[in-house]
This record gives sequence, structure tokens and C-alpha cells, in this order.
Amino acid sequence: MTLAHIVEGSGPAVDRLRRDRDTLRAQIVEHGAILLRGFDVGGADGLEAAVRAFSGEPLTYTEQSSPRSVIKGKVYTSTSYPQQQEIPLHNEMSYQAVWPLTLFFHCVEPPLTQGATPLASVRQVYELIDPEVRAEFERRRWMVVRNFGEDVGLRWWTAFSTEDRSEVERQCARGGITPKWIGTDGLRTEAVRDAVHKHPVSGMPVWFNHVVIFHESSLPEDVREGIAEIYGPDGFPQNSYYGDGGVIPDDVVAHLRQCYRSASTRFDYQRDDLLLVDNMSVAHGREPFTGPRKIAVAMGEASA
Repeated sequence: MTLAHIVEGSGPAVDRLRRDRDTLRAQIVEHGAILLRGFDVGGADGLEAAVRAFSGEPLTYTEQSSPRSVIKGKVYTSTSYPQQQEIPLHNEMSYQAVWPLTLFFHCVEPPLTQGATPLASVRQVYELIDPEVRAEFERRRWMVVRNFGEDVGLRWWTAFSTEDRSEVERQCARGGITPKWIGTDGLRTEAVRDAVHKHPVSGMPVWFNHVVIFHESSLPEDVREGIAEIYGPDGFPQNSYYGDGGVIPDDVVAHLRQCYRSASTRFDYQRDDLLLVDNMSVAHGREPFTGPRKIAVAMGEASA
């Protein structure tokens, strides 16, 4: 698999997506990602139109796990983490019961240095993982634990887009999540998910989860130590465990992280680039960067 297949041209991006939709959909299955370069995306309205042309109605960002904001409609900013911080490779919303099948990244303003959206084939990641490590996850699955408190991470009303506790509980029930209210404004949730899925088109097994990015070892060491000291070992905004609640050792996560890196590739953004990603074929992340770097994101095609 070659990531990402580059399609160069001119004119409105939505016109190309409408005209060559079948060809482009075949290419994204083959390559995992497509980079449209030289086209005019047309801002947030144009990006929404591009999503509709390729994938149908854009999806809403639900069960938010990272800070971002709405640009317009169902077009969002990319994750608002400090620019010196790397965002590990992951598949969008793989901690949820339902996730988008196609992702759209529009480069509004490229960074001065680095700032790429690295990509990695999660089929290749699957093959690189030590078979014993992989079998352990296939047998025990994995658990995501999230804490929504006052000082660390998001507030629950931001993550669930409602201030109604009953609605949060309904969303949790639909998504196979166990909620526990803590004190006046706190919430802790747990959900057990598969670490390995089958790709909906190829049927091949893929490494599709948030194990690495949510694991506490992915935090900067000083941040990890500070949170553990103040809130205790169970107080991280989000963390990964084996599905039975067992601790995933740091060296296992380090091995998984290295598999992602071994499978990864990158490209430098140019203004108005439009990157389409098959979310179940390809993981994405973010390099540290300097300069402005404005990336608009949207999603299409719910998995179920």
C-alpha cells in the first residue's frame, strides 16, 4: 500500500470529486489515502460540499476526546494541542462503538516547519506487532477509561454536547459505555472494545484502536508524573487497559508505538491540499510544528 496517492489538478475540488467519484473511491481502497493538490477547496462550505460529493452527509464529532471547535456546520478545527507536542498515530474515534469510515483534512494554512499529518497502514501495523502481544489483545480486548473532571481533560458536557445527565446516560447506553457520576460535576466512563477489526471492504484484520494514544505513557513524562501525584493512578483524563481491567505495561505500548512508526510515512502540506483518509485502513497523527498551521477537518460515512 502506498500512502497517499496524489491527484493533481485545478478548479473546484468538489467538481473533481463528483466527476471521478467511483475512480477516487477505488483509489482510496487501494492506497488508503488520497491527496488532492492544486484544487480550490472553497473554505468550510466547500469542504462540506466535498464530503457530500464523496461520502454523503458529513458526520458530527461526538464523544469528544480532544480540544477542538466548530468552524462552520460540521467542519471542525484540528486538535488544539500545543504545537511542540506530537499527536501519536491513531484511527479517528476507534474508542467508540461507531466511527467515521472516511476523514477529510483541508490545509487552510501550512506550517513553517514540520506539522505533517503522518499516515500508517494499520494492516501493516497489525503484521508488525509481536504475535504474542497481538494475541493477548485479541483475547482480552482493551478498555478505555475516561475521567471528566474540573482540572484535567474535558468536561463531560463538552464531550457529550449536552448538560443533561439523562442524555449522557442514554448516549452511554447506546455506545456500550458504563458511566459513574462522581461528586457534583465529575464523571468516569469505561468501555471495552476490540483491538483488532476486519476492514469492511477487504475483510483483512487491521489494528484499529486508541490503545497507544490514550495510554498514560504517551503523555510527556512530567505531565504523567504530575497527574499521577495529584489525582492518583486512576485519575488520568483517559487511559488504556486490557479489557479485563489489567494494566498494559509500558514496554508493550512502546512496542506498539514503534510498530506505528515503522509503518508511517509523511508529506509536507501545501496550501489548499485536501487529504482523504480511509479511517479503517490508515492511522493518522500530527508532527510538532512551527508557524500558523490551520487544518480543517470533517468526517463521513458512519461505520454502523
